[in-house]
Amino acid sequence: MFHVLLAAATLYATGLTFTAPDGWRKVETTSSMRVAQFALPHADGDAYDAELVVYYFGGQGGSVDANIDRWIAQMQQPDGRASGAVAKRSTRKVGGLDVTLLDLTGTYVAEMAPGAAEHHNNPNYRLRAGVILTARGPYYVKLTGPQRTVSKWETSFERFIDSFKYEP
Repeated sequence: MFHVLLAAATLYATGLTFTAPDGWRKVETTSSMRVAQFALPHADGDAYDAELVVYYFGGQGGSVDANIDRWIAQMQQPDGRASGAVAKRSTRKVGGLDVTLLDLTGTYVAEMAPGAAEHHNNPNYRLRAGVILTARGPYYVKLTGPQRTVSKWETSFERFIDSFKYEP
């Protein structure tokens, strides 16, 4: 029941609008909870593109802290430290919306699909994620990919976050 329209690179997703940066490739979403999905082309030397997904769970989906903690648990540190000890968390206002962001590198070990027994095992990955609070409930953004590739798109990711607006 979500409508995502692409018009001049601006997307409208049930009240949240944002602008996809140049160079990002729009990908067909794989579930109704994914309101937008993009491939960020890989950096030289990386074999894989990064993936960015915008999620909306109908106003549900857990608290900011619960999601940050879940994302932190999806990364392991090669030196055995707790990922929470090295995670970078920040908050800011964007278009009047409260946005909480996470930045973390390590080995990506998330489930292959929700509830799946199989897990990723991707070393040298970077996860950038965020919760955007709106009047209709939270939206979630998750960017994962090889560390070099995610870093290549750092400025574009920040512009993407800064483009959020809520229009009920």
